[in-house]
Amino acid sequence: MASDPICGMYVDEATAALKAEVRGVTYYFCSESCMHEFLAPEKELRKLRIEVLASALLSIPILLFTYVSPLPSQSSYYVLFALDTPIQFIVGWRFYRGVYDSIKSRMGNMDVLIALGTSAAWAYSTVVTFAPGFFPSSGVYFDTSAIIITLILTGRYLEHVTKSRASAAVRKLVDLQPTVAHRIDESGAEVDVPIEQVKVGDALVVRPGEKIPVDAIIVEGRSAIDESMITGESIPAEKSVGDEVIGATSNKSGLLKLRADKVGQDTALSQIVKLVEEAQVGKAPIQRLADRIASYFVPVVIATATVASLSWYFFGHIGFGFSMLVFVSVVVISCPCALGIATPAALLVGTSKGAQSGVLIKGGEYLELASKVDSVIFDKTGTLTVGKPSVTDVVPTGTLSSDKLLRLAGSVEKGSEHPLGQAIINEAKSRSIGLVEPQDFEAVAGKGVKARLDGRTVLLGNRRLVTESGGDLSMVEPELIKLEGEGKTAMIVSLDGKVEGIIAVADTVKPSAKATVEALKGMGVQVVMLTGDNSRTAAAIAREIGIDKFVAEVLPQQKEETIESLQKEGRVVAMVGDGINDAPALAKADVGIAIGSGTDIAKETGGIVLIKDDLRNVVTALKLSRKTLSKIKQNLFWAFAYNVVLIPVAAGALVPAFGAHVYTVLPFLAAGAMAVSSVTVLSNSLLLFRFEADFGEKA
Repeated sequence: MASDPICGMYVDEATAALKAEVRGVTYYFCSESCMHEFLAPEKELRKLRIEVLASALLSIPILLFTYVSPLPSQSSYYVLFALDTPIQFIVGWRFYRGVYDSIKSRMGNMDVLIALGTSAAWAYSTVVTFAPGFFPSSGVYFDTSAIIITLILTGRYLEHVTKSRASAAVRKLVDLQPTVAHRIDESGAEVDVPIEQVKVGDALVVRPGEKIPVDAIIVEGRSAIDESMITGESIPAEKSVGDEVIGATSNKSGLLKLRADKVGQDTALSQIVKLVEEAQVGKAPIQRLADRIASYFVPVVIATATVASLSWYFFGHIGFGFSMLVFVSVVVISCPCALGIATPAALLVGTSKGAQSGVLIKGGEYLELASKVDSVIFDKTGTLTVGKPSVTDVVPTGTLSSDKLLRLAGSVEKGSEHPLGQAIINEAKSRSIGLVEPQDFEAVAGKGVKARLDGRTVLLGNRRLVTESGGDLSMVEPELIKLEGEGKTAMIVSLDGKVEGIIAVADTVKPSAKATVEALKGMGVQVVMLTGDNSRTAAAIAREIGIDKFVAEVLPQQKEETIESLQKEGRVVAMVGDGINDAPALAKADVGIAIGSGTDIAKETGGIVLIKDDLRNVVTALKLSRKTLSKIKQNLFWAFAYNVVLIPVAAGALVPAFGAHVYTVLPFLAAGAMAVSSVTVLSNSLLLFRFEADFGEKA
């Protein structure tokens, strides 16, 4: 049995409607539509790669035959026609589809400009090739058509490389679930079965260190469960009989017997998969900056070409062929070759500079939105905080020193697998405190641990553990209340019934968190913190960092709701997170910013990835996005500028002075404009390397 990666239905491998192997992993599908949805990004990327390669291979001889042809001009035209026609109508067919979509939406876009310009260039050149003398010019534009299509497809290919990761994000989520469950059959024997065969009500066994196979109820045993992937809670949750446990979370300590409660599409992990899919599919695509320019530019060009052509025909009285040449020339000249590299060039340099600073921007749409962000939402655990517990306070209240208190606590915890115990052991080791082996170690579920050291009884745990053993907490109660008010887990150390001190453990704030929040506020950006932790811990962390607004005890779907509420207020929202539980929110936000040290699913879902574990790079990402978008705007200006300057020439402005022969040099002027605009765009993009990382930038 296998699970369909899109709809989540269970599919028998022998009777699956379809199956496919992607990057070494075989997936089974219940229907062709599911397979199409799953493989669509992969197929599109592969198709684009083939088209770019074919177009480039044909464009090289086109350039050779245009400028250094060994054949007579007319013979070269036949070769150029044969080479350019497949580029125009096979490789370039996607632009004609784009024209159809543009007509349906009644809005001009880049596809209209590209299709119009390259079609006019091909059509004019074809007439010159097969009907010499029809136009008062013998130059051809086959190279213009080929180069424009090749460069623009190359730019689109670079952008599609990152878009293909959307399905990879879903695959990584599906792969988190364990593949095998230990099921207890009717005879009481333990049998390993595929996860797909587990049914509601089945009895299961989960040993320490294993993942819980499905959402279930504990029927026997106690343990600490690491639920950080779902809830964001860094400290494992204590679970006992009657408590719910979530599939794919980790059992840290005790042996558990479970009753399966939710399986298949009903599990919490499957719901997260669904949330990620819905957020990715439901996010409306922004209208690209180049498309917005084209929506105004296209009608202006067509109007200019039409007016110029008709004016020469009716008022210039110089014939139909010349007036058609005017129309074609204006349309061809107006289609800028550099347009294809205006965005990719700036993105390439901006991304390279960002990578040096620890920021990876995945595509133009994320960059454009990041430049407009006015609200940043941070996940707490693993993002603003380190993501694992560590000792924050060692408070002696008796006769023992801090080091001796740590020696007692660390030695007792040597027999424990609990993360809080590991935090104490790590702190003792960092202070070079030697630990000894405990005797008669006992873990008291839900309370703490006890053991004997050098013949003396040591307790380490909560109030109940100490008071039930006869200890007096009256002297340490104020300190306990203070530490707990700061969101810390306070553990009492008792030696032979006498309280000797308190050791506090918490998930500590990252050093860069406070400076990042201050910098964002200085930019006028609203900062919000979301966490699955309790309100007391969330308030303490928010107060320490300087965050005014936070929402605690939230589940993945509630994080989405918080983002959506801000978006309804008209805000452009960036979500910063690192965990599996952040994936739906990262997908839902206008811009998802994933911490590079976080989970693969977070990095796949985020549109921006912070390669280094330094929160100050959130500020860098926003500033770099603004600077890169500025360069893209400048590039688009230069891409159009040289061509726009030549439009009056194409419209015949120089004909009264130089005659119709001016059109014989127009193809060379177009080629020159292409070359100069491309060089200008590339040079302008390279200026992005002057951007200074972190909190400063240079013009």
